[in-house]
Amino acid sequence: MSTVTISNPITTTAQRRVPAGRLFVYAIVLAIGAVLMFAPFLFPDVRAQEVAARICVFIVLVASYDLLIGYTGIVSFAHTMFFGLGAYGTAIALKTMGPGFDAILLGGSLGVLASLVLAVLIGLLSLRVKAIFFAMITLAAASVMMVLASQFFEYTGGEDGMTYTIPRFFSPANTLIADENGKAIRIFGVAANGRLALYYFIFLSSLVLFLAMLRIVASPLGTVLEAIRENEMRAEAIGYRVVAYRTSIFCIGAVIAALAGILRAVWLRYTGPDVTLSFDIMIDLLLMVVIGGMGTMMGAVIGVVIMTLAQFYLKDLMASGAAATSNVPLLPDLLNPDRWLLWLGVLFILLVYFFPAGIAGTLMGKGDHK
Repeated sequence: MSTVTISNPITTTAQRRVPAGRLFVYAIVLAIGAVLMFAPFLFPDVRAQEVAARICVFIVLVASYDLLIGYTGIVSFAHTMFFGLGAYGTAIALKTMGPGFDAILLGGSLGVLASLVLAVLIGLLSLRVKAIFFAMITLAAASVMMVLASQFFEYTGGEDGMTYTIPRFFSPANTLIADENGKAIRIFGVAANGRLALYYFIFLSSLVLFLAMLRIVASPLGTVLEAIRENEMRAEAIGYRVVAYRTSIFCIGAVIAALAGILRAVWLRYTGPDVTLSFDIMIDLLLMVVIGGMGTMMGAVIGVVIMTLAQFYLKDLMASGAAATSNVPLLPDLLNPDRWLLWLGVLFILLVYFFPAGIAGTLMGKGDHK
């Protein structure tokens, strides 16, 4: 006689229930996304828009780096090299061809292609070695690229970098929607001009790239990458070609970083070693990934927001605190804005102590099994 097994609906519901911590992280990320979507109307000043655009670009850059270090366990110091190649390719094309979308398309494509070729070469030649040796190889490659950008002055502007003009469509002088007098109409007090179009070009492009990375980590490829990260030898033993997978994700991360570089170049209208290839940016990427939580994608959003706001507004906050405590001994000196890096370090230590797997990682229970 055959038997019929009836599943327990209570157990099934419990298994499908999303943990509260994960829901909280999703709510935070959605709130950040909503603020970024309406940032030009919520924060119309130039500095706030620069912060919002930087957050959008760096979410893509940090998430692409998390594909390597968080999901696959690849420690690379060459990620800013790919970021710089995308930016420099776009900048050089705009400088030589003029402010047209064709220049952005051609220069950006060449930058992405160069990043892909270098990623394939580095991946195939180096990913067979141990992690520390691969990290040193990528550090050497990034250092060489930094020297080349500084030495080829006639093409890159050297240490001073290069400025250029972007398409007129993105210029503040360009009117997107005009009133009866020919002036740009104002939407919630913000002029509908090229500057607004440029911000939404950055925002929407970043959103598409981020969603693409979410799709990658949710696919079978993402599962294989996590298996490689947890136990590379076991993944190879059950039939996965580990070097091929590691090289593939290294190339994907490089291409996405180069695309982020294109966005950064178009927004800034300036490209130089300090804003694209600097090792300081690489350190920022590491800190953002660690603060947000490696291997979560959502952590990239949270880490970028915390670090960027601290870098732009911590000095102002400390100046206000020093003024408010001017009559208190010692405190005004401790809150001197020149000591903002000290307090940034303290903030980082506290975050790592209370969120050992990063903010998103800890809330989502990523570190519970360790």
